[in-house]
Amino acid sequence: MTNFIGTGVALITPFKSDLSIDFDALERLVEFNIANGTDYLVVSGTTGESVTVTPEEKKELITFVSKVNNKRLPLVLGIGGNNTAQVINEIETTDFATVDGILSVSPYYSKPTQEGIYRHFKAVSEVSPKPIILYNVPGRTSSNMSPETTLRLANDFDNIVAVKEAGNNVHQYLELLRTKPKKFLVLSGDDDLAIGVTLAGGSGVISVIGQALPKEFSEMIRCGIAGKAKEAYDIHFKLMPITGMIFSENNPSGIKAVLEGLNISKSHVRLPLVEATDQLKEKIKTELKTLGKS
Repeated sequence: MTNFIGTGVALITPFKSDLSIDFDALERLVEFNIANGTDYLVVSGTTGESVTVTPEEKKELITFVSKVNNKRLPLVLGIGGNNTAQVINEIETTDFATVDGILSVSPYYSKPTQEGIYRHFKAVSEVSPKPIILYNVPGRTSSNMSPETTLRLANDFDNIVAVKEAGNNVHQYLELLRTKPKKFLVLSGDDDLAIGVTLAGGSGVISVIGQALPKEFSEMIRCGIAGKAKEAYDIHFKLMPITGMIFSENNPSGIKAVLEGLNISKSHVRLPLVEATDQLKEKIKTELKTLGKS
């Protein structure tokens, strides 16, 4: 699935001061990424504050991003949850005319067994008209999708084409890379591990920081795919401080502070999230100056 190789970015949902969606800022963000080397766009993932975006707003977001993008980059839409029937209903009632793939998170809160996770994604696979990227993020779901379960799904369902692995677990990444089917893609969901995973045989990343520094981050991943380790790590080391900063309080508050520093969008988030602290914002501003971005 070449559409999902390289650097995908998990777009934020920009908000105005009244917490309505800031579509002007969203257009700036999409154009900025298209112009600076991002390979594909992900709408309504965790970073997009999907849990506090209404179903009506979600439709508005994908319609708007699709219009701005105008088929220039592949689009991935986040559709997942812990109510299997509801996920199936959303897939069956979504217009996928401009969408190239689905990013579907492993069920959260309910803490299903591995068999439960398998059956959930089996049901999703059977109704999906588009390729599926599994999303394992145990820090948020409180349930780890094991490599065995991921690979069982990869082998059993042709439309399950990739996994966004975000467990920050190097051994789990390597086990997936060691045993995966040839065409199955392992994508890093951890910005700090993305280049190591790519150099080890991964197919790239779905990134948070990448949307703010798309030129540098996408070049790093291209170097990784090409096996140019020194060049890739030279970029990685430059980006390490700001990458750590954006996750030091919560996501997406950190990345929204960076995008505010770049004059792309404001740092507003919806409760129960809160904006980055003034101390973090100052650190980010200082680091952006170091990177020559302000």
